[in-house]
Amino acid sequence: MYKHILLPTDGSALSKSAMRACISLASETGARITALYVIPAFRVFHHETPMLAASKNDFVKDARQHAQQYLAEIEAAAQDAGVRCDTLAVDGERPHEVIIKTAREHDCDLIAMASHGRRGAKAAMLGSETQKVLAYSHLPVLVYR
Repeated sequence: MYKHILLPTDGSALSKSAMRACISLASETGARITALYVIPAFRVFHHETPMLAASKNDFVKDARQHAQQYLAEIEAAAQDAGVRCDTLAVDGERPHEVIIKTAREHDCDLIAMASHGRRGAKAAMLGSETQKVLAYSHLPVLVYR
């Protein structure tokens, strides 16, 4: 069975639901978890450099606070269930690449993540990190909906 599960999160309600299911799976199988939050790249179009720098600093500070909050929640839930849990916050422009790379670097044998279940135009416009992980990962991926 699985020994080390990578649990990416974006802090959404669906991610929290996946977190609970993943912790339950880890508890039942004796696996450990590495929780991952990918800090998105700062993107903005602005013509005034000082405003851009201030905006970027605020964005980075806010993103790191969110990462810390989401990861602490996973860590606490895992601890309550008696599951070993490490946490990582990683900057990344392409979350699916960071997820796959992190799983490989940390010797994970399963990636467990949520899917928003978008279809059609919404999926094409918004993209799906879960879909990209499924397409490019050589590891098994467990998708919670």
